[in-house]
Amino acid sequence: MTNRQAAMKIVKRLRSNRYEALLAGGCVRDMLLKRRAHDFDVATDAKPADVTRLFKRTLKVGAKFGVVIVLLGNTQVEVATFRVEAGYADGRHPSAVKFATAKEDAARRDFTVNAMFYDPLEKKVIDYFGGQQDLRRKIIRTVGDPAERFAEDYLRMLRAVRFSTQLGFVIEPRTRDAICKGARNIVRISGERIAMELEGMLSNPNRAAGASLLVETGLAEAVFPGFAGSRAEFGSKVLSRLRRNVDFPLALAAFFAGCETAFALERCRILKLSRNQGRHLRFLLSERGKLLAEQMSLAQLKLILGKPYFWDLFGLQRAIQRAQVKSLAALIRLRRRIDELGDVELRPKPLLNGHELMRLGAAAGPQVGQLAEEMYIAQLEGVIGTKGQAERWVRHWLRKHKIRK
Repeated sequence: MTNRQAAMKIVKRLRSNRYEALLAGGCVRDMLLKRRAHDFDVATDAKPADVTRLFKRTLKVGAKFGVVIVLLGNTQVEVATFRVEAGYADGRHPSAVKFATAKEDAARRDFTVNAMFYDPLEKKVIDYFGGQQDLRRKIIRTVGDPAERFAEDYLRMLRAVRFSTQLGFVIEPRTRDAICKGARNIVRISGERIAMELEGMLSNPNRAAGASLLVETGLAEAVFPGFAGSRAEFGSKVLSRLRRNVDFPLALAAFFAGCETAFALERCRILKLSRNQGRHLRFLLSERGKLLAEQMSLAQLKLILGKPYFWDLFGLQRAIQRAQVKSLAALIRLRRRIDELGDVELRPKPLLNGHELMRLGAAAGPQVGQLAEEMYIAQLEGVIGTKGQAERWVRHWLRKHKIRK
């Protein structure tokens, strides 16, 4: 059962029990835009207790706010009671909720394009605030006064930029002005939520437009203090030259391409990236420029080529070169060298381990580490290829360093 099919079953059951039930929010917007909708949410005048009574399997995760998750098969559908909210003391969560009518529920929503309902049985759109007109005009506009909407939930400022990015819409002037004036408040939102919104816009093919909006509205500098001016503008240029589909760490690395690595990593701490995302970002930022080295040895090439994020680094460097209107010749030559390697094993197992090196005469401690590293480079360069060759190479190294067994 798809999410849409499950939502339709829920609507029909609620309606058969004389409750009002409509599809709500983003799925209505996407249906009207002929975009694929991922989540179909239901809005109703049935109270949470009524919903849990009508459906056997439910999760009361947000029942006090009027939200119940209904489980049908392996599908989850959010069913929310029409409501109004008040008392946003933390700029994110309401302290009071009162059940209301469909129109009152629409009035509390963020943007007109997200405030529409759809009656799937009557096949009609219910639009109280001009959402359909704004879809036709390709405009992101708040429901009611933008300053009030953003004061209720500061995250909506980033959501406006994300929707503008993903839909290719323009943010309406009053809404945009309110974002500029309130941008500093965005840091009152958790880093994880900020990261989710940034990922949604910077991973989108229209990411450069989103990045420019972040810079122009002041949201970028509010989230990342000191990140403004030419450095931020250069980041937008680099983003525009990435391949179509990228993940979040690569997009972030491109956005900070004009900054020093330490500065960028420090500013990104607010996002609370996962360990893997952090490693990915650090690698891309710290290894910038290394692929342009004309005299890169075979061992160096194999070592960096064997890194899990190598091709992201290659793509980032190519985007940086294009943003700077510089030659791609070094990268073209590097790609030719990589192709010539064929299916060679990039990270073979070392021919000798530490114990074997010590049996040959290496002293325990730092010397073993140095010897192992140099021997492995010789192995990657193709100087040695068998265990016997490795042993002879090690004995020569030990004699050269005046170490005898």
